[in-house]
Amino acid sequence: MQEEPKITVIQAAAVIISTIIGVGVLPLPLFAVRAADSGAPLVTLLGTIVAAVGLFIMTRLGMRFPDKTIIQYGEDLIGKWLGRLGTVILFIFFAVLTSLTAREFGEVVVTSVLQKTPVEVTVIIMLLLAAVSSRCSIYTFVYLHHFYFPALIVPVLLIAALSFKNSEVINLQPIWGNEPHNILSGVMTVAALFQGSFILTLVIPAMKNPQKTMKASAWAMVIAGGLYVIIVIAAVSVFGAEEVKNLLWPTLELAKATSLPANILERLDAAFLAVWVTAVFTTLLSSYYLTIHTVKHLLRADDHKMFAFFCLPFVFVMAMLSKNIVQLYDTIELFGRIGLIVTIGYPALLLAVSLIRGKKETRRRDVPKE
Repeated sequence: MQEEPKITVIQAAAVIISTIIGVGVLPLPLFAVRAADSGAPLVTLLGTIVAAVGLFIMTRLGMRFPDKTIIQYGEDLIGKWLGRLGTVILFIFFAVLTSLTAREFGEVVVTSVLQKTPVEVTVIIMLLLAAVSSRCSIYTFVYLHHFYFPALIVPVLLIAALSFKNSEVINLQPIWGNEPHNILSGVMTVAALFQGSFILTLVIPAMKNPQKTMKASAWAMVIAGGLYVIIVIAAVSVFGAEEVKNLLWPTLELAKATSLPANILERLDAAFLAVWVTAVFTTLLSSYYLTIHTVKHLLRADDHKMFAFFCLPFVFVMAMLSKNIVQLYDTIELFGRIGLIVTIGYPALLLAVSLIRGKKETRRRDVPKE
């Protein structure tokens, strides 16, 4: 009998990173600058720390129950009905998160590239791609992330590094910002961009050594968080805080203003958008994968594949509810901050209950099959 594959620490870290780095890369500097002007890098760093605390809680919880997902051990810890209520909340949250991600992707594409294409077309195509890909097993899902991981990190780092030749250090002062009264809301908004890391709760049961998950989480937050901070520093130092406030997608404008040495490529925005589409796909795949898995457990089904297309119409309808891109970003910011209660608060509750009741699994079973 052929042995089931097992997920390594590197693969688990790749899943977290490629899920975090997605559609939010484009407006990230704008969110941070609105909160604290030149203090945007500090806001991003603090948001990363908040997200790291949430990921630490999820990781510790997963290590205590290495054979189960959060949906399964949630019912064991707080009871059947409360656990199911938690699963319903997770389903609603990640379904809405998927729809907002797809709509944001559609708006960027029809604004920057396919200007005569209806936004509905780009949204449904990306959702169909995510739905088809989400029918795979957890192992194939992880391999997809692992495969695209280098293509996401290297180009973004290259663009950020090359942009520093146009930077002005004075644009980053004062480091705490001129008017930091919105710093708390900015930190929460930035932290919300890391909510895709919740996918780790599905990955841990399939890992080769779940007790090393903390290493994967630490590397993921250092790389993804560090990349976010670098992007914000680059955008603010090149354009200045006041100019960033006038840009809808500062990171895209940063790519336009950056060129390769010897003018091999005078603008990198086309190449960046190609990489960004891949990043959106991996992020969308993770949130949709979480959505259909919550439905699977709610309905006590044996397979998640049947729900891949069942959930698609509902997600698409939610994606088209926002009237315009301004309303869309207002919804994203508000929903993201509220969502921290789900992605950080709920695991924290479960971890507290498990510690108080002294519940944990001490025996490792075989890797679960899909």
